[in-house]
Amino acid sequence: MHEPLLEVNRLKKYFPIKTGLLQRTTGYVRAVDDVSFTLLPGETFGLVGESGSGKSTVGRAIVRLADKTGGEIKFKGIDIYGLKEGDLRQVRPKIQMIFQDPYSSLNPRIRVGDAIGEALLDHGLQPKEEIRDRVLEVLGFCGLSSSHYDRYPHEFSGGQRQRIGIARALILQPDLIIADEPVSALDVSIQAQIINLFRKLQETQGLASLFISHDLSVVEHLCSRVGVMYLGNLVEMAPRDEIFNRPLHPYTKALLSAVPIPIPRIKRERILLKGEIPSPANPPSGCKFHTRCPYAKEECAERKPDFRDVGSGHYVACHLVD
Repeated sequence: MHEPLLEVNRLKKYFPIKTGLLQRTTGYVRAVDDVSFTLLPGETFGLVGESGSGKSTVGRAIVRLADKTGGEIKFKGIDIYGLKEGDLRQVRPKIQMIFQDPYSSLNPRIRVGDAIGEALLDHGLQPKEEIRDRVLEVLGFCGLSSSHYDRYPHEFSGGQRQRIGIARALILQPDLIIADEPVSALDVSIQAQIINLFRKLQETQGLASLFISHDLSVVEHLCSRVGVMYLGNLVEMAPRDEIFNRPLHPYTKALLSAVPIPIPRIKRERILLKGEIPSPANPPSGCKFHTRCPYAKEECAERKPDFRDVGSGHYVACHLVD
């Protein structure tokens, strides 16, 4: 059994709410509220949920773009929040992030080839005279040509920019990629190309990935395990086939009911959730989902359910599941 590459233990991230002239803290937005999971070497773990569920904040906390409020994040057994700046600099190349909008992370005045290669220079990972060849190699792997090296970001389409974002992550030969909604801003046909590129990465590079998305159909194609988040908490986590064939949590069932079925003759009943997602600044008591759950009972409002293993690595937090 492999040791986990990434361990997230009881992660919390609260954002303070400041009001008044003196900007006093009057409360907290509980964006991530006690989340735990592991990621094995070479595994692709999908984190799904509606907007505001906290899934992107989890990813940003792992790469330390958003400092955690509580809990622990270990990479290869090392607590990354316990590292000093020098040691953290050694770890950073091994954990790379791909963003939803790669254009915003590219300097419009710098040629794409230089932007991809600059991290190699910064970390001293390759002699300067060898960087161009290495960048061209990675560009080719990501479906771009050598002619793209000297172009500027504004000269590329959305799909090409995402390929550039993937190339920037790959150039450092990371062990873990955090992909935050990497295809949600793209047209469907371009999405398919980027998904195929991720599959190619899995097969040829053996990279571990945390794939964050609200699109369950994309997650089904790429991920071997899936975690479902609601209002800062994991409500269900299981191997992919378990989640898609035997969902247990009412929220997971509702999400899956909205996924289009490619075979028209197969009918699936759409589960419509009542109301809006509650504010993470003032979450409901007990099970946070009980205000929208069509099966909620009195216990659901009174006591928070445990996140427990119900067999075969299938975890769920629900009073309705025996």
